[in-house]
Amino acid sequence: MAVPPAVRTNADLERLVETTDAWIVERTGIRERRIASPDESTFTLGRDAAVAALERAGLRGHEIDLVIVATITPEYSFPATASLIQDAIGAPRAGAFDLGAGCTGFVYGLAVARGMIESGLYRSVLLVGSDTLSRVIDWTDRATSVLFGDGAGAVVLQATDQPGGLLSSVLGSDGSGADLLCVPAGGSRRPATEETLRAGQHFLSMNGREVYRFAVNVMVRAAREAADGAGISPSDVDLFIPHQANSRIIRSASQTLGVPEDRVFTNVERYGNTSAGSVPIALCEAIAAGRVTPGDRLVLVGFGAGLTWAGVAMEWTAPVAPTPNALRPAVVSVAKTR
Repeated sequence: MAVPPAVRTNADLERLVETTDAWIVERTGIRERRIASPDESTFTLGRDAAVAALERAGLRGHEIDLVIVATITPEYSFPATASLIQDAIGAPRAGAFDLGAGCTGFVYGLAVARGMIESGLYRSVLLVGSDTLSRVIDWTDRATSVLFGDGAGAVVLQATDQPGGLLSSVLGSDGSGADLLCVPAGGSRRPATEETLRAGQHFLSMNGREVYRFAVNVMVRAAREAADGAGISPSDVDLFIPHQANSRIIRSASQTLGVPEDRVFTNVERYGNTSAGSVPIALCEAIAAGRVTPGDRLVLVGFGAGLTWAGVAMEWTAPVAPTPNALRPAVVSVAKTR
C-alpha cells in the first residue's frame, strides 16, 4: 500500500466548511484522511504500491504478464496510468490497461485478473487500485469534502496448482443510477469550458441519501452471492473486508449478513473513502495486523459509481510473514481450473 504522509483531520475541515468533528464521526466514522501533495498523484502512489507488492511477492517487473490499474482519477485521460506503471516497474513484455468501475474498481480487477489467469492467457498479473479523489473534490461542499481521501494498494495474482486462492466472484451494475455519483463535466459529453469551470462541474457530485440506500443493499447482495459461489455462508467467513466508505454502511451490512463485528475489518476512520485504493489498503492493513492467516476465508466487497458493485470470496494461501518496510500485500493465488 501507499498513502500520502499529509493528514487532513476533521478539525482541519472545520476551518473550511460548516461542520464539526462530532457531526462527521457520527455520520461517517471518519476522523482523518490522507491528501496527496502537488508532487504526488495516482501514478506515483500506484507505482509505490506496485513496487512494494512485487518485492513482497519476490518478483521482478519482467516476470509480470499484465498490469491492471483500477482508477477513476487517472494520471491523464490517456495514456492509461497502467502503462506508466508498467514502464516504471520495468515490465517490458506486460500488457497494461486501466479499469474504471468507481470505488468498486479493485474488486472488479480481481475478477478480471482471475478470468485472465484461469483462461491460460496470463500467469502473473499485477493489480493496482489507486485514486487521488482530493483532486476532484470541492472542499467547500460539506456533503462530499468530509468523505474522501487519497491512496493506493496493489497485489500480485498468479496461477497455482494448489487449492484455494480466489474461489468466486460476482460483478454488478445499474447504469440508471449513473447521475447519483459522478463528475458531470470533463468528458466527451460535456467538455471543459469556462462555463463548466465556473459552475463547478468538474468536482464530484453525489446524492448521498440514494447512494447510502444503494450501498447497504448491494453490499449484502454481493457478499452473499460471492460466498454462495464459494460454497460458504457469510457467517462462516473468517474476515469480511468491505469498501471503506462509511462505518454505518459497513455496520448495517455486516449485521444483516450475520458477520460478527470481530470478523469485519475497518480502517475508514483513518483514511476515509479512497475509492479503488480502499479495499487493497484495508487488505494490507489486515495482513499487517495479523488478521489474515493461511486457510482463512475472506470476502471482499466494493460498491461505487456506475452504479457498480462486486464481491469476491477467497481462501488465503499466501505467506503473511511480516516484512521490515512498508505494509505490503502478498501473492493472491488463482487455481488454474475452477
